[in-house]
Amino acid sequence: MDKWVLVTGSSRGIGKEIALYLAKNGFNIVLHCVKNIEKLTQLSEEIKGFNVDVRCVQFDIKNRQQCFDTLKKDIEENGVYYGVVLNAGIAKDNIFPIMEESEWDDVLDTNLGGFYNVLKPIVFPMIEKRVKGRIVTMSSISGLAGNKGQVNYSASKAGIIGATKALSLELAKRGITVNCVAPGIIETDMIKDLPVDEAKKMVPMKRLGKPKEVASLVNYLMSEDAAYITGQVISVNGGLYS
Repeated sequence: MDKWVLVTGSSRGIGKEIALYLAKNGFNIVLHCVKNIEKLTQLSEEIKGFNVDVRCVQFDIKNRQQCFDTLKKDIEENGVYYGVVLNAGIAKDNIFPIMEESEWDDVLDTNLGGFYNVLKPIVFPMIEKRVKGRIVTMSSISGLAGNKGQVNYSASKAGIIGATKALSLELAKRGITVNCVAPGIIETDMIKDLPVDEAKKMVPMKRLGKPKEVASLVNYLMSEDAAYITGQVISVNGGLYS
């Protein structure tokens, strides 16, 4: 298999686990970060142990020109991607009445703006080369059900769901699938400030999810077996808000 998959935000957490899981299953990986290039170097060595190829790209998904320039150059030099996992994103939580303009703008520009900024320079080359590829976006249970203190984050993640569904309709005839994964409360450093014991009580399974449980779903959606699945939102949440 000589299929390259770009995983944005792959220096840590769910993104790192997705990159490792895909590599274990034979995909070549394009790692991405904004700043933590040292972590990507370490991760690259680990991925090479699975006998696949790996390379790194560095850009801010909020910076449209940077995205376009970096991705266009990478595709010109190395070829079209088979798959993309839009995992990178940020959260800046605050209750809405005192939410700062920057907290709203940064989250929307990064999470939702990143959908356009990353996919725009990638999709047309996939179409042009007739790649029957895979696009997986990452939303959140906050995008499905909303969450207090996260009006900005919930808005961005709900927007990703709508964009995913619309893009899936446009690309279906090309054989390119576009699906969305919406994690619940997953054991990563993003939840380090949460009261974990209280969070567990909210989940019907009474435990937090593991990054591997998200990564395994992404791996399936990247596979040839998932060729007839598109426009779907699948939540990995232990029954929370189901």
